[in-house]
Amino acid sequence: MNRKLTIALVAHDHRKADMVEWAVHNAGFLSPHTLVCTGTTGGLIQNAFDEIGVGAEIVRMNSGPLGGDAEIAAMVVRKEVNLAIFLIDDLNAQPHEADIQMLLRQCRIHNVPIACNRYSADLMLTSTLWDDETYVPTAPKYVYFKREE
Repeated sequence: MNRKLTIALVAHDHRKADMVEWAVHNAGFLSPHTLVCTGTTGGLIQNAFDEIGVGAEIVRMNSGPLGGDAEIAAMVVRKEVNLAIFLIDDLNAQPHEADIQMLLRQCRIHNVPIACNRYSADLMLTSTLWDDETYVPTAPKYVYFKREE
């Protein structure tokens, strides 16, 4: 890949081990890019990369419950994120559910690809579109209908 991406990596507590394992497995792809992570997830990935001798630029935001998801959502709005991987724990309630939904919504609105499981994350990483400089995704077009009285 010729261009440098900014990739957001977020994982809930029960999915952090999955995220670290996935990031290590994909370290060759991830390491040339900027990784923006929520606090704890970023620290775990940094430690794992240090252990295997992989250098990477990892920017750590606050932890999710302290606003990290919202910080990444703001980056999405400012067009500063190219891809998001968010391993969500669907089996346990999250105290910051509103921020989670906001991040997911902003990715959808601003046409940022977001993977919520390892399989879709792998498919996104291996897409040939990352190297196609002629590919420009179109923004979703929202059509608003006026209700007839």
